[in-house]
Amino acid sequence: MCGIAGFFGEGDETILRRMTGCLVHRGPDDDGLLADVERRAYLGFRRLAILDIEGGHQPMQSDDGALAVVFNGEIYNFRELRNELTALGARFRSDHSDTEVLLHGYKQWGNDLPNHLNGMWAFAIYDRRARRAFLSRDRFGKKPLFWCQRNGTLAFASELTSLRHHPQVPTQLSPIALQKYFAYGFVPSPRTFFDGVNKLPAGHSLMLDLDSGDVRIEQYWEYRSEPFDHRPADAEARWTDELVARLEAAVNRRLVADVPVGCFLSGGIDSSVVAALSTRHVAPGALKAFTIGFEEATFDETRYARIVANHVGARHEVETLSVQRALEILPEIVARWDEPIGDSSMLPTYLLCKHARRQVTVALGGDGADELFAGYDPFKAMRYARWYERVVPRPVHRAISMLAARLPVSHRYMSFDFRAKRTLRGLDHPSRLWLPVWMAPLGHHEIEEMFDASLPLEELFSEAIEAWDRCTSPDPVDRAIAYYLRFYLQEDILVKVDRASMLNSLEVRSPFLDCDVVDFLRRLPSDCKLRGGTTKWILRRIALDLLPREIVTRGKQGFGVPIGQWFVDNALPPRHLDGAVNPAFWKQQLAAHRSLASDQRAYLWSDWLLGATHVSNAASAAAP
Repeated sequence: MCGIAGFFGEGDETILRRMTGCLVHRGPDDDGLLADVERRAYLGFRRLAILDIEGGHQPMQSDDGALAVVFNGEIYNFRELRNELTALGARFRSDHSDTEVLLHGYKQWGNDLPNHLNGMWAFAIYDRRARRAFLSRDRFGKKPLFWCQRNGTLAFASELTSLRHHPQVPTQLSPIALQKYFAYGFVPSPRTFFDGVNKLPAGHSLMLDLDSGDVRIEQYWEYRSEPFDHRPADAEARWTDELVARLEAAVNRRLVADVPVGCFLSGGIDSSVVAALSTRHVAPGALKAFTIGFEEATFDETRYARIVANHVGARHEVETLSVQRALEILPEIVARWDEPIGDSSMLPTYLLCKHARRQVTVALGGDGADELFAGYDPFKAMRYARWYERVVPRPVHRAISMLAARLPVSHRYMSFDFRAKRTLRGLDHPSRLWLPVWMAPLGHHEIEEMFDASLPLEELFSEAIEAWDRCTSPDPVDRAIAYYLRFYLQEDILVKVDRASMLNSLEVRSPFLDCDVVDFLRRLPSDCKLRGGTTKWILRRIALDLLPREIVTRGKQGFGVPIGQWFVDNALPPRHLDGAVNPAFWKQQLAAHRSLASDQRAYLWSDWLLGATHVSNAASAAAP
């Protein structure tokens, strides 16, 4: 796990060192530079050593010097690929470096290399002979890759902060990106907060012709639901066995490291299954499990985490997040967070990673399971929403919405009024907009008021509409899974985990996002995921053999934070985005929230975070 940066075109080694200097937290163990001044190619690297600590130095070059690579991530099937490439004539110099697999793999398969990889990655390969560069990002975008091309120079980096140290990278805030931030809670790929600066989307590769400067971006993978054509009588038993085998193999692959490995344990079914499967491949009592608790009882899951830890025989470590602790770590987070996302669970995630890093360098987590197994409440809500849409006339809907608006506000975790009001807000719109509107920090008309502008709904949520329409499955559950994988997982959850872990020099691995697991799950019919009112149906079947029934049958609880109450109590110092918005809007929403007239926790947090980061200063350039 590392940080990478570089450019092709204008610049020098001093600029490259500034870019990599911002990435020390991503790679505190080693650094490296390649400067091909004659060909104007520069690659930089910061290393967090996980595999082949002695032989994995980067930038790594091929024996003949024709290829060079900088790589952030892990290739979990590197052993199989080494054997395959060796049989094809490759000669490896390192003992077991997964980075060297990329060099030989590119030499053998060229642009098709990503389709052979099972892992998480963002890498850049410089091909001297072909006068080209090849950049790629993994299927789900677990590892970030920002890039910009301007005035004949293409620059790239693992973080916006690093990228902006190149003088060709613009620093003008994008108005449409800012609007979309308050529509989604993040800026969807390929946009960033800055005009002319891009994220390489997940599952895509970028090819640069160094002579002409031409850039071509290709999508090599996309999640597609393709259920099995045949469903034999014993299908569910077979599928359950197959899924267990694939999940266990995925967990085992992610336990491979030359440094200490542990796991996160929330007390929910996802991380608990990972912990249970992990104990099958480590010595008894050797697995370390890490949990974050909350002083607010409706948000706390530590009791369940302890039950799981005792059941699987893990060494359990718990740390509690209080308001005071949150306020202590907020400046540390905000100063280094890089790209704001309006997800308050960044706080416990950051603290969890900090807690784990004291004892391990790698941690396994349960990310991806909620999306792949239809685990969120909106999956169930969609079924009732479709019935509601058919039978409830619009005037009656408006009357119901007005009555719901009078429900008293509660800041408890997923309170009834919060869910009811969000659901009804989504039902104001066509079904393809339910999911993004349900999850939006602000409603459409509120965003228009905030920016004092008329904003077409279709433009504001253009990416969500495209993703919904792009899915060819007639099954609404499959469509919702594809949506959550494309947006909430890629643009929020994985970004949050990457930032929180890397700020603490910790690598987090996600067995549920293993290629073999995902390729199997996308073939399962949706009723294996959502059956009646039961989410994660097939995963729960697996869990019954691994965990106490109390854990398997309990309701869903996310990694929530009592951020709404913190704003009521004025625990967070007033701070918001200035200049680009209606100055009265923030005051109105804060007053309404504190008086319990409405619940604006998502907006207030998104606004507070944006105003507290470097992004809020649109005119600021990278430090000299």
